[in-house]
Amino acid sequence: MTAEFHIERKGPILVFTFDRPAKYNALTRDMLGGLHTALIEYTKDHTARVLLIRAEGRYFSAGIDLNSIGAGPDDEGPSAFRRRYRQTAHHWLYDEFEALEKPIVVAHQGMCMGAALEFSLSCDFRLASSAAGYSLPEFSMGMIPGSGGTSRLVRTVGGHWARWLIMATQTVPAAQAHTIGLVHDVYPVEEFDERVEQFCLHLAEQPPEVMAAAKLAIELAQDLDRTQARNVERLINSSLNGGIEQKSLFAELRARFARKP
Repeated sequence: MTAEFHIERKGPILVFTFDRPAKYNALTRDMLGGLHTALIEYTKDHTARVLLIRAEGRYFSAGIDLNSIGAGPDDEGPSAFRRRYRQTAHHWLYDEFEALEKPIVVAHQGMCMGAALEFSLSCDFRLASSAAGYSLPEFSMGMIPGSGGTSRLVRTVGGHWARWLIMATQTVPAAQAHTIGLVHDVYPVEEFDERVEQFCLHLAEQPPEVMAAAKLAIELAQDLDRTQARNVERLINSSLNGGIEQKSLFAELRARFARKP
């Protein structure tokens, strides 16, 4: 059987690639398991500074492969469903993407649908090619996006555009996705891979302790009132103050200004 994904290092970047283009990169248990493997490797390897998730083929992913994962109606009852759903492995995986104090970038070269968009919303940065598009087709299965696709989408683009994607089941092209804040940037198809790599290398150059602290601060502050959010800033900066990274960065700044005429 041909591998459905592969993991490789490119300098400081750990690259995870979906590689099931004949099936539109529909997500199987093995592919989600591969993401879990990549996350563990990224967590343990301090020389890996960025995790990049990408895909081969025309689609980034068409979402869950229903034949592989076996999603569908059953008679277990609402409370039993909620208990099982809470323990689903990929839900934990998406939560870990958010909690990990290192940056995760997802690069959509093509259409990103359903569960693929749901896990992408748990990544720190979403980059799109001009050929990408976004949709949440869960209504066709008699459900709403339930793996963070509703809750994270509302936090990202607000209820206005969440209604457009979820309730109206509209497809959003890359340019519009950028306008509404669903993705951070859009690159021309012919420049996409190069521009994504440049962005990842830029992230990799940032001080890792400051990067970790910033990710924590942003996650905390967005759900707090102004006063408590300012307290988060103070706490984070007090933990960084006088640290090795700060001393090194200030030494570089002083040397740079000393060289100026």
